[in-house]
Amino acid sequence: MDHRGMIIRPPSEAGSILLQVTLGCSHGKCAFCGAYLDKRFAIKDRETVMADIEFAARNCVGQRRVFLCDGDAMILPQPKLVDILERVRDRLPWVTRVGTYANAKSLARKSDVELRDLRELGLGIVYMGLESGDDEILRSMGKNGDSAFIVRQGHRVRDAGLKLNVTVINGLGGTARSMEHARATAAALNSMDPEQVGALSLMLVPGTPLHDRRERGEFELLDAPGLLAEIREMLSGLHLTRGLFLANHASNYLPLKVRLPSGKDRALAEIDAALAGHAPLKAESARRL
Repeated sequence: MDHRGMIIRPPSEAGSILLQVTLGCSHGKCAFCGAYLDKRFAIKDRETVMADIEFAARNCVGQRRVFLCDGDAMILPQPKLVDILERVRDRLPWVTRVGTYANAKSLARKSDVELRDLRELGLGIVYMGLESGDDEILRSMGKNGDSAFIVRQGHRVRDAGLKLNVTVINGLGGTARSMEHARATAAALNSMDPEQVGALSLMLVPGTPLHDRRERGEFELLDAPGLLAEIREMLSGLHLTRGLFLANHASNYLPLKVRLPSGKDRALAEIDAALAGHAPLKAESARRL
């Protein structure tokens, strides 16, 4: 398949057919993000994408899911996205779900009807980056829109009948706004009530603005206990109706997979044990982006 540059996908899409329909990210201004430093944003040509679907039709019969790469396939004009989903449905009839990353900006460009149409064509889950519910942090990190804007797009995804996975970043407020970050993020997640929350821990990438800020002494990273205390505060404030809280990314010191609300107390006890030194943490050398 025609995979250009580094391919990023959520941990839960590890077994999916990775269909790259765009390059990079349509926003590309987040201070912490080094995911697509190797490429400019572009929409891949139809011929290449359709050839990849034909490759999957011949070679990926055992894979039941498709994930549309890169960082924001939802930015595609609706006719192009419909064309791709129709071809996936036609040529890969065994596929049970298509997923994609989406940012709030690209979701806002889709009407409610268009979102429902995408669901009818097989789009099943949207992975949206909230990162933080704290507007001061969002501004400093260059995110597009404030927390209310991002939350509103999350509501629209759910109203369209699509599953919503919201990504947040443990440690994004640094030492200065750790607890504000935890509490505001929990509040934003409670409002959206997503089916899944994916929490990863901040790791700085050389070449990003946030890495440069730290080098200049303008941003102080949380240490492992600080990250655990923050994730505990966030989790303690979460009141999802029914969802998964996943902090099992390679960046996390303490892997957590929490079914809410039933598993919350046990997860908080796990964090407390780790903070007290009674549970092992992932070695620094084993952490990955």
